[in-house]
Order: sequence, then structure tokens, then C-alpha cells
Amino acid sequence: MSLNIATLLSRLSVYPLNYIEPVFRPPSEWKSLILQVTNGCSWNQCTFCDMYTNDNKKFKPKKPEIIEQELLTIVASKLPVGRVFLADGDAMMLPFKRLKDILLLIKKHLPQVTRVSSYCLPRNLGNKTVEQLAELKSLGLTLMYIGCESGDDEVLTLIEKGESFDSSLAALTKIKQAGIKSSVMILNGLGGPELLQQHAINSAKLMNAAQPDFLSTLVVSFPLGEERFAKNFNGRFRQLNQQELFQEMATLLTTLTLDKTIFRSDHASNYLVLKGILGKDKQALLDKVNMAITQPQAIPLRQEWQRGL
Repeated sequence: MSLNIATLLSRLSVYPLNYIEPVFRPPSEWKSLILQVTNGCSWNQCTFCDMYTNDNKKFKPKKPEIIEQELLTIVASKLPVGRVFLADGDAMMLPFKRLKDILLLIKKHLPQVTRVSSYCLPRNLGNKTVEQLAELKSLGLTLMYIGCESGDDEVLTLIEKGESFDSSLAALTKIKQAGIKSSVMILNGLGGPELLQQHAINSAKLMNAAQPDFLSTLVVSFPLGEERFAKNFNGRFRQLNQQELFQEMATLLTTLTLDKTIFRSDHASNYLVLKGILGKDKQALLDKVNMAITQPQAIPLRQEWQRGL
């Protein structure tokens, strides 16, 4: 995850909780109660991500008694809560028993909640069995957001993700076997022009093997500067221009063979808005990308001033 693939909540909605800011959540969780069960990210080494680099975002799990008190505060507020998102960026690193206890607290105090979701680093599922994940699912955890970023091992090494094609696939397979839905994020432009093809092709191959429920793509950007990110590329990196981003998207879509994955490339960082179900909408989406490549003046594209995080 990074600034450009999450929504910053600098002033956190109407819920009367004391958050350690900044706090991030997926765009689709805008109606959810953000329950901060950890602070920061236990890995926090990805070179593209500046989300948890502030001094007050050092990783630390929150004590269960504090979480319960926060839930009681929400109950007392009488504000409606239908969904809960477990923040920060690394809630799934908590041990199975701690996660189970948190979900039981949510069921106890907010029985009306219909969905609990969380970010998930693939490595965090290494110490959890499919059976344990299935139990968490039965207690309400029904969706995980996985920032795979790429399916290419060279790109993953350069960005210090600490993951690989195989580790990402193993986690996504576990999630599916447990009956939990997965929402995967891939970052366009992550390998620069030199690694454009292999980044797109291997990311598609990872998705083909995993068949996630949701897939989104966002354009990598560096609001705090790209020096930290580019250092591992030894001068080989530059950000892709608009046409190169479209070419990478065309390669990704061409290589994807998905059955019924909901696809979104509509984040504010994208020049071209794409929405559909893969595979039935694959050709229509490819046609739109090809038109953006060959006739950019004939298709609505975001202007630079319209793009953002």
C-alpha cells in the first residue's frame, strides 16, 4: 500500500474515537467504522510507500481492553455502524487468537455489523492455517485488501516489498480456500519503462493463478519525492508517461485470463477510467485502452490537475 492507493482520513468522520493520525483506508471503506487495532505497519520497508513513515506511526498493536472501550464509545454514541475496517496497514499480522478476540468483541457490541475487512500483507498469513482463517470468516472477517503491487520478482525486490510471486500466490490461495473475498492492488508504472513488460505480464500471471474477487490498478506516484524509491534502480527508473501507462495497461489486460473478477482502474491517479468484469468485459476494456493509445483526443482522459492521491 502507499499514499496513492489509499484514502487519507486526516479528520476521521463522525466517530468519536482518538486516532493516531494519519489513518488510511481503501476508498470502498468510506462508510465503515475505522477501528484502529494496530498503529503503523510492522514491515514498513516498501520504498514506494510513505504512509507510515511519521514518528508517531511506529508499529504497535493496541491492547484488547482499549479496543473494547472504543467499541463501547461507539455504542454510546448511537451512531449507525454497518461495516468495520481494521486499521492500520497491518492488522492481519496479529496472532489468530488476538484477531478472534477482536472479532468476538465486534460481534458482542456491534451485532448489526455485516462486514469486517482489513489490509493484509501476504507474509502475515504464513502463521495462520486455512482453518483458522475460515473461523475468522465465520466471525465476520469477509474481505481482505492485499497490496501485491506486482507479480514480477525483480520489481518486488527493487521496491523492497519483502514478497515474491510465490508468497503472494500462497496467501491469496489461503484466503480463497477460507472463503474470504480478496481485493488485490497492482501499481501501474512500478518498474519504469525498462521493466514495463515483465511487470505487466507477471502481474497478470499472478492474478490468473489467484483469481481474486476484486482487482484494482493505480498509478504509482511520489508526493514526497522519488529519491527513496529510485535508489535501488541505479538510474534506470523514471515515471511512465501517459502513453506508456496505457501500453502497460494494454499488456496487463491482454495477458489476464480471469473468470469473474470485478476490475476497477478508476482511482484519481489514473488518466483513463476503466470498470468492468473480467473476463466478460475484457475486449471492451482493451478497446478503450487502445483508443486512448491511438486516438487520445477522442476519449475522456483526466487532465494533470484532476489527478491526485
